[in-house]
Amino acid sequence: MARQHLRFRGLFQKYFLVLFLAVVIPLATNGLSEAWFGYRDQRTRLEQLLGVEARSAGAKIQGFLDGITNQLGWLVQLPWTGEPDERRRIDALRLLRQVPAIVSLTLIDGSGRERLYVSRIGLNRNESRVDRSADVAVAGARSTVLWYGKVSYYRDSEPYMTIAMSGNRPSVGMVVAEVNLKLIWNVIAAIRIGQTGYAFVLDEAGRLVAHPDISLVLRGADETTLAPFREIREAVRRAGADVATSRNARGIAIAAAAAPVTGPDWTVMVEQPLSEAFRPIYAALWRTGGLLLAGAAFAGLLAYALASRMTKPIHLLEQGTERIGAGQFGHRIDIRTGDELQRLAESFNAMAAGLAESQERQERIAKLKRFLAPQVAELVDRAGDDDVLEGRRTEVVTVFCDLRGFTAFSARAAPEEVMCVLSEYYDALGRIITKYAATLTSFSGDGLMLLINAPVSVADPALQAVDLAVEMQVSVQKLIVDWQERGYRIGFGVGLAMGPATVGRIGYESRFDYTAIGSVVNLAARLCASASDREILADATVAEAVKDKHHVHPIGMRLIKGYDEEILVYRVSFAERPEAS
Repeated sequence: MARQHLRFRGLFQKYFLVLFLAVVIPLATNGLSEAWFGYRDQRTRLEQLLGVEARSAGAKIQGFLDGITNQLGWLVQLPWTGEPDERRRIDALRLLRQVPAIVSLTLIDGSGRERLYVSRIGLNRNESRVDRSADVAVAGARSTVLWYGKVSYYRDSEPYMTIAMSGNRPSVGMVVAEVNLKLIWNVIAAIRIGQTGYAFVLDEAGRLVAHPDISLVLRGADETTLAPFREIREAVRRAGADVATSRNARGIAIAAAAAPVTGPDWTVMVEQPLSEAFRPIYAALWRTGGLLLAGAAFAGLLAYALASRMTKPIHLLEQGTERIGAGQFGHRIDIRTGDELQRLAESFNAMAAGLAESQERQERIAKLKRFLAPQVAELVDRAGDDDVLEGRRTEVVTVFCDLRGFTAFSARAAPEEVMCVLSEYYDALGRIITKYAATLTSFSGDGLMLLINAPVSVADPALQAVDLAVEMQVSVQKLIVDWQERGYRIGFGVGLAMGPATVGRIGYESRFDYTAIGSVVNLAARLCASASDREILADATVAEAVKDKHHVHPIGMRLIKGYDEEILVYRVSFAERPEAS
């Protein structure tokens, strides 16, 4: 068998591994090299494309600003005089109509005094002569001719910027314009990189100046909104000349590039999803993967065709042992090779048959032990016949017992105390029930119902039932002494009756109980209900059967619930109540 096992492993390595790798390795090498070089080429093209797009977008934004500054230049051509200049007011109003982005214009003369103010949203002023020399915009225009202020947000929403321009000589003064940057949206929304890529603009502080989604711009300086855009700008700075990769506000992996906008110190960012940028590479990888799968399938089929004769018996053994291990003991491994493998399969089949028989026996005993004493269950199992559990008419002794005052006790006591009492109670009675091989048919709360002489017949059922009841009373009375010391007012009563009853299993497929039905059951239950603490009450049939071996005393005629006439009830005497230590 060892030689055959080694030959099987050698054939598998020779025909499967060699043929499989001979096809897969060249395909994998070619596919990986093609993917690698294709990735590098595509990355280079992407760097060039994004760089061109970023510079183009920057030029468009710069053109937007230059258009505004060119228009402002017409207002700083002529020198100021001491008189109001109506022509300048008309030129300023005309400029507001021509350039919608300009919100307001302030014209200042060479001495730094305000001469004219026109606005779309405020009141116009003419010849206020207010000194504006200390304004930041005026000082910036004097030093640099063209000055760009920082982006601010009107009502924490729309982005604004101040642009100041001075003339070519001091006498012509300067102009200060407030520009609504929201109108850059028309420029930025028209920029597309590929199919889904786009551009956006950040100022020096990393705040959003323009974006195709205008709602993001209108959120102003909200840090949560701006964080992803700042991370993209930092990724571009770290990447240097290489293409930068990051994630946008929607969590999509992107490639990004940037270009500066001179003057206001802005940065134009362009981004494109990596899934789109590297789509040709992904297509090549899918093709390579398809070829690899096809080659692997071909090699696997070829190897399987050559080695199947050797592997089939091993597979059958493996599958069979797994099923037997999972509990399917009826499964049989069918191998007909005429060698050690067949003998091994036969050994497994014999083992499975033995396990099936053992499992069946354990299940049968477990079901019997649900209502029979363990020794009785073993006896029925050894007999190999559970027909004794089927319904039949027979003479039985029915024993009922329960605790007196338990309902009142359980209503007052803590749940832990109630469970402790029941645990002690059932532990004591359980040992006695097992000792006398009684059949426990049911228990509920503090009450039990027992059968003697069913399903297994006994020689003297009445005597055995009375001995059982006496020992239960003695055992429980010892417990009652201890319970009374703990302040529990509990008693114990027993009722017995003997007569014919219908006994057998009742229930449904997954749950059966063994019980008895007949007037003798009702009578024993009523006697138990009538019994006081320390009392064992029996009917005349039981008393007659045990009168020579137990002290049985009639206590008179009693009207039992469910019976039309009074019946004679007997009390079984037993040892006195044990004293507390």
